Amino acid sequence: MNSQTWFVQTADEERRLKITRELSSEFAKHARRHDEEASFPHENIALLRDSGYVRWTVKKEYGGEEISLSEMLLHQEQIARGDGSTALAIGWHMGMMLNLRLTEAYPQAVFAEISESVVKDGALINSCATEPATGSPSRGGRPETTATPVEGGFRVTGRKTFSTLSPALDWIQITAGIEGSEEVGEFLVRGRDVEIVETWNTVGMRATGSHDIVLNDVFVPEEFLVGTRGKGVKSDRRDDGGGWMLHIPACYLGIALAARDFAVEYAATYQPNSLPHPIAKVPHVAEKLGQMELKLITARTYMYDLARRFDSSSPCAWPSMRPYFGAAKTFVTNAAIEVVDLAMRVVGARSLWKDLPLERMYRDVRAGLHNPPMDDVTYQVLAVEAVKEIEATMR
Repeated sequence: MNSQTWFVQTADEERRLKITRELSSEFAKHARRHDEEASFPHENIALLRDSGYVRWTVKKEYGGEEISLSEMLLHQEQIARGDGSTALAIGWHMGMMLNLRLTEAYPQAVFAEISESVVKDGALINSCATEPATGSPSRGGRPETTATPVEGGFRVTGRKTFSTLSPALDWIQITAGIEGSEEVGEFLVRGRDVEIVETWNTVGMRATGSHDIVLNDVFVPEEFLVGTRGKGVKSDRRDDGGGWMLHIPACYLGIALAARDFAVEYAATYQPNSLPHPIAKVPHVAEKLGQMELKLITARTYMYDLARRFDSSSPCAWPSMRPYFGAAKTFVTNAAIEVVDLAMRVVGARSLWKDLPLERMYRDVRAGLHNPPMDDVTYQVLAVEAVKEIEATMR
């Protein structure tokens, strides 16, 4: 089984995958330096723009490729083979454009403006909602960022953390409590209107540019209030169930695949003078290689099967798939962590060396535990679904 083409379905996907495969190889050349410096890979983002990749999830109507969720995962996984930080960073833009396309979340004129800027200028977008006091929005809590109504729009002041891709963002969706009401608004601001405070200094995924962004009395036109939620507020947008966020496990699978490739090559070529053959033929090493293969085959099959079910389902079915998207993130990410750990065991003490990529992959893959949804949330949701299913059969 060729791990790079097994899940490719069409000639167009293979053609585009060749592009991301070449990009991934280029990104791998700079990954160590950006990791050591905790610097943002501006040259990688430039290549993603120049290749046209950033517009592949945009609607064809606006000049994009309108690729499916399952195809997007192919490319995100491939990019992560070269550099996990670059893949995770650009994945938020790619996934968000896919989400906006499918859910029709924004007013048509606003969506058209964003889409056209992506196609014409390579503009990038992400949603930044996490805050120092409230933490991840998935845990609830009203944001401390505040939007004050003024003539023609709002004045927004606040601070967001974990703002991935921040050095390159042209559009930023932020959440803010609307002053004088219980509503929380989703506002679209321009990257040039915010201040970036370089706070990102972590053990893994060091090159994602996930700094803090500060909004100091930023004026947001009324038409860029793109959504509201809160007491008595009912959203009229489609719910995709969170399918677009499968770009997260795809990234960590890519890191695991790269670790697997390194470990297999090492095992197939390293022959100590105490053995008449490479260590790949040593039973306990072969067992670890086999364990890696099984974990990767299982995790990838689940993720791509789920993505294809999403692609072939009607929008009304997407919300019911939410528990399975969460399950995929938890299962796939933990499998990726286990694969990288096995790769480290195969290579042995040399896997700790800074001049080899495995120690970086070991640090990077663990970041997946802290991307949403968290494991405990997934388990709780799955437990609720299991109880519902049994209760339904007892009625």
